[in-house]
Amino acid sequence: MLPTALRKIWTDLEEIRASVLKEIEGLTQAQADWCPSERDWSAGELIHHLTLAEIATGKLISKLIREGGAQGRLRPYPDDVREFEPLPLPPPGPAEAPPIVQPEHGHAIEKLLEELRTVRARTRENVERLATVDPRQLTHRHFQLGDLHLAQWVALQARHDAIHLAQMRDVKASPGFPA
Repeated sequence: MLPTALRKIWTDLEEIRASVLKEIEGLTQAQADWCPSERDWSAGELIHHLTLAEIATGKLISKLIREGGAQGRLRPYPDDVREFEPLPLPPPGPAEAPPIVQPEHGHAIEKLLEELRTVRARTRENVERLATVDPRQLTHRHFQLGDLHLAQWVALQARHDAIHLAQMRDVKASPGFPA
C-alpha cells in the first residue's frame, strides 16, 4: 500500500491514463498516423511521446535513487507527509519537447499501445520504490519548471498526459480526420 501522498499521485496517473486509453481505443493505423498539419503531432506520435516521457521519468527515478544510495544520503519516506507541494505553473504557450522525448511517426498502433501499458507497469514499480525514500531530497531540473523532486516528477506525468489527451481530442476533431 502506498503512503497517502504517493497514492494520490498514483490515482491521478491512473485516472488520466484511463482517459488516454479510452480516447485512442479503436484507432486505425491511418487515424493514428494522421496529422492535422505539419506542425502538429499525430495521435500515434502523441502516444509515443507519452511513452518516451514516462520512460525518461523512470530512468531519472532510478538514477537519483541509485546516486543517493551510493552517496549515503537517502532518508526513509516521511510518515507525516500527506501531500506534496504543487507543481509550478508552466510558462504560457506551447513548449518544444526535448530531443529525448521527441516522438517518431509511423509506429504500429498496436505496438504503441502495448508500450504505453508496459511503461505504466514499470512506473508503478518506481512509485513503490519512491515509497521507501523521501522523494523530496532527490531533485532534478526540469527544462521549464526548474528543480523538481521525484514525487513532483511523477505528478508531472499526470499533468503531461492530460495536456496531450487534450491534443489527441483536438486531432480527432480536426477537419479531415480519417473516418
